[in-house]
Amino acid sequence: MSNRFAIILAAGKGTRMKSKVHKVLHKVCGKSMIRHVVDEVTQVNFSKTYVIVGHGADAVKAEVGKDAECLFQRQQLGTGHAVLQAAEQLADLDGTTVVLCGDTPLITHQTIEKLIQIQEKKNASAAVLTANTLQPTGYGRVIRDRFGNVAKIVEEKDATSEEKKVTEINTGIYSFDNRRLFQLLGQVKNNNAQGEYYLPDVIGMLVRGSEKVIAYTTEHFEETVGVNDRIQLSAAGKYMQARINCTMMKQGVSLIDPERTYLAPTCTIGKDTVIYPGTVISGKTQIGENCVIGANTQIRDCVIGDETTIDQSVLERSTIGNRVQIGPFAYIRPLSKIHDQAKVGSFTDTLNTDIGERSGPTP
Repeated sequence: MSNRFAIILAAGKGTRMKSKVHKVLHKVCGKSMIRHVVDEVTQVNFSKTYVIVGHGADAVKAEVGKDAECLFQRQQLGTGHAVLQAAEQLADLDGTTVVLCGDTPLITHQTIEKLIQIQEKKNASAAVLTANTLQPTGYGRVIRDRFGNVAKIVEEKDATSEEKKVTEINTGIYSFDNRRLFQLLGQVKNNNAQGEYYLPDVIGMLVRGSEKVIAYTTEHFEETVGVNDRIQLSAAGKYMQARINCTMMKQGVSLIDPERTYLAPTCTIGKDTVIYPGTVISGKTQIGENCVIGANTQIRDCVIGDETTIDQSVLERSTIGNRVQIGPFAYIRPLSKIHDQAKVGSFTDTLNTDIGERSGPTP
């Protein structure tokens, strides 16, 4: 198998977020956008992953950790310029390079793998991940020729009125022949409305050179949603929550009202556990089988055994045994240990407390 490389673009400032927090560090369902992308990328067989950082570089590096190498883009001069930051590491290598965006938290490793497979199988110089939407405003358009082949990609600010009517959009995710990518990046010009070096211009160069460029159109538009402001952040959160909840239900968890149940992507829940509306389960919480989590309960970073019932209570960083009854309106604060078959009654407040097996109020 050829070498595979990933480049994740995460250098932009994100001014439309109106925040002191760097854009890709904003959280979707409790996990930063860049972390969502990196976690999916690590599930694909890449030889090396690079994250291009700029604004908020130190914070982004800390979030990425050891899962990728960060390369600094001193000036943000466009997506083509951003990818060029990896030229020293990659330009002379054979293989496949996938370019992704750090602000598309819903992309999945399955879609990334499919894009690579299509490009490599068809021996194409590049493959573009596209999607169809009835509201393409804000996206670059994929323009096809009369035979249905990719002719070019046009950024919205540079598109004609006819091109803006096209509903097939560029997701900003590509799979390239690595050598051809870096050979052409140096030829990209910035004579456009933004005065930037656009990565999609490489697609046009390949087409004009009669090289094979293909498009893979995903059926899941939500995977491609980019986040540039708080409205899009909220939309991404809804898509992600629906995905998490659907996965949980397929695994045997009952959610009485999925649209009002908030589960972190890092939590695990056992079969036949029932969760009532208004519940928020965050962090690395682990819940066993046959539990009942009552309405409006909040649980963060807890380990909970089997057949436990929790009613309208708050639990943080604590360990709960099997067949425990908690609440309503209990507050289990950090480092508490509630052993098997114990009962914690209404309005109880614990902190770093060890409650023994079968302990609790008597009827």
